[in-house]
Amino acid sequence: MQDASHKTAESSRTKRGNIFISGTLITILAAGIGFQFWRSQNVKADQPTAADAGRATVSALGKPVGRVNGQSISYEELARECIERHGSEVLKNVINRLMIQQACSEAGVNVSDAEVEQEIVQISKKFGLPVNQWETMLHAERGLTPLQYRRDVIWPMLALKKLAGEEVSITREMLQEAYADNYGPRAKVRMMVLSNTRHAQEIWDKVKAAPDEFEDYARDYSVEPNSKALGGTVPPIRRFSGAHAEIRKAAFRLKTPGEISGIIQVAQDQYVILKFEGTTEPVAHDPKDVQGTLHEELREREVQVMVGNMFKKIENGARIDNYLTGETKSPVEQTSAASVSAKDVIQQR
Repeated sequence: MQDASHKTAESSRTKRGNIFISGTLITILAAGIGFQFWRSQNVKADQPTAADAGRATVSALGKPVGRVNGQSISYEELARECIERHGSEVLKNVINRLMIQQACSEAGVNVSDAEVEQEIVQISKKFGLPVNQWETMLHAERGLTPLQYRRDVIWPMLALKKLAGEEVSITREMLQEAYADNYGPRAKVRMMVLSNTRHAQEIWDKVKAAPDEFEDYARDYSVEPNSKALGGTVPPIRRFSGAHAEIRKAAFRLKTPGEISGIIQVAQDQYVILKFEGTTEPVAHDPKDVQGTLHEELREREVQVMVGNMFKKIENGARIDNYLTGETKSPVEQTSAASVSAKDVIQQR
C-alpha cells in the first residue's frame, strides 16, 4: 500500500507542488514571517494614501464609524476593540515590516511597482495561468486579495532577496541528493518518541526482545500523538530531507525487516526508536525529463533559505521594544555574524 501510494504521490508531485514551489508564498507565508502593508517605495513617506485620508477624515471630524438605533460607534471605540483582539499579531507584523524597510534604506535597496508586477507575471506563467486567474486562485485558497498579495508577499520577498543577493549555486551533489529523495527508495519504518532516556531504555529493551509488539508499545508509550494513534506508522523516510538527520541516518542503516534501531536522541528529552519494515520501490523516471524541474525546485529552496537567513540577520541586529506585550529584544553581539548590517552583506557579495 505504501509503495503504491509513494509511486502515485511522486507521479503527480510536480502538479501538486507547483502551487507554492516559488519562493514567494513558501518563504513568506509558510515560514511564518508575517507582513502587513507598507507603501511602495515610489510613494513618498509624506504622501497620504486614500486609506490614510479616510481615517484622518473620520478621526478629525469625529464622525462615527457606525450607528445602532441612533447610538454612535466611534472610530476610537473600534480601534480599541481591534487592538484588544488583534493588536499583538498586527504589531508584530508592523515591527517586521519596519525592520525590512530600515534595512532597505540602509543598503540603498528599492523595489519598484514594475518589479512587483513583473514577478507576479513570471509566477503566473510558471503555472500556465493568466495573472487574474492566478490571483483568483490565491484568493480562494489562501484568502489573499490581489492587493494583499502584492504588498504582503511579493514586495517583502523581493526586498529580502535584494538584500541577501539573488545568486544561488546548485551543485551536482545537490542534484544527486534530489534525485535520490524524489525517485530513489525510501525507508519504511514505525517510530515511537519517548520523553526521557530512562524510559527510552526500558522500552527499547522490551521491543528489542519482542519486535512484533512494537506497534502496541508505540500506541501505549509514544508521546508523539499522530504516529502514536497509528501504532508508530510514519510516512516513508527520504534519504536526504524531511525527517531529522539522525532519524534518516538510522533508518537507512537498518537492513532487515523487523530490525530495531538504537535509541536516537533528536532533542533534549526527546528520544526515538525505529522499527524497520523495508523500503519503497524506486520511482521510474527519465533523468532528462526531471532534471529541469529538480534544478528549479532546488534553486527555489536555496532562495528560501537565503531569504530566511537575511530576515534573521535583520531581526538579530534590531533593538525591538514591544510596549503592547511588554517584550524587549536587544541586538546580538557585534561579533556575531547575525549582527552584520544589510549594507555589509550586499558589499560582501
